[in-house]
Amino acid sequence: MDPKMKAKIREEDARIKENIKGIKHKIVVMSGKGGVGKSTLSTNIAYGLSLLGNKVGLLDADLHGPNIPIMLGVEGTSLPSLSEPLQITENLKIVSLSFYLKDPNDPIIWRGPAKTGAIKQLLGDVNWGDIDYLVVDLPPGTGDESLTVAQTLGNVDGSVIVTTPQDVAILDSKKSIKFSKLVNMPVLGIVENMSGFVCPSCGERIDIFKSGGGEKVSKEMNVDFLGKIPLTSEMVETGDEGKPYIFSKKTGIAYESLNGVITNIIKKIEG
Repeated sequence: MDPKMKAKIREEDARIKENIKGIKHKIVVMSGKGGVGKSTLSTNIAYGLSLLGNKVGLLDADLHGPNIPIMLGVEGTSLPSLSEPLQITENLKIVSLSFYLKDPNDPIIWRGPAKTGAIKQLLGDVNWGDIDYLVVDLPPGTGDESLTVAQTLGNVDGSVIVTTPQDVAILDSKKSIKFSKLVNMPVLGIVENMSGFVCPSCGERIDIFKSGGGEKVSKEMNVDFLGKIPLTSEMVETGDEGKPYIFSKKTGIAYESLNGVITNIIKKIEG
């Protein structure tokens, strides 16, 4: 590599390291495939941590499908620069590529180097300040964005792997676990999402996608199982309305399950 390029990379890495030094804990939320509710879980983890009094940053690193703003009711918001994140509550601030697009419906058609550069900008140019947690919502799979985040963040507390119970999702979740281990990123554990559907009328639970797959693979891969979260119509509705479920609902099996997952994450990180 050209010496000037090496020097430029070192300078960039030093700038990012300095910018994120005020972040106490770093969590990345991953999934082997799309459609398992990863962004929903990222949003609720971040919001749940903030409700406990923690200062939290939420980075939407899913460049091709930045859905975090929708789930927090701020889709269509425009930020003039990368310098300041969008303050959602006193304890929660977020950054998403969606805030810098002229039209949120425009697709991002970028190759690897452009995506790597964007991730580094979101980490290095945003004023994250002193916060207790940074939650990073990664895109599905183990591509450029995931690798860049893992290598750039430095000491990551760990990854949360999100899966649904059926075999095709379980297979892909194993790849996320192996990815984490290959890049020396601890695995905090697995969350089995959409673990049964709870009927809004009678409360009966139906295992549409089967059940127990997440717990089974956690034992097989020797990682912790953080909990299972059922699919409820209310969780779908609150997400579409831009109101995180963990804030909107204070009772019910899904609320208790989410709280349990957040509690287990805190125990894993803080002991």
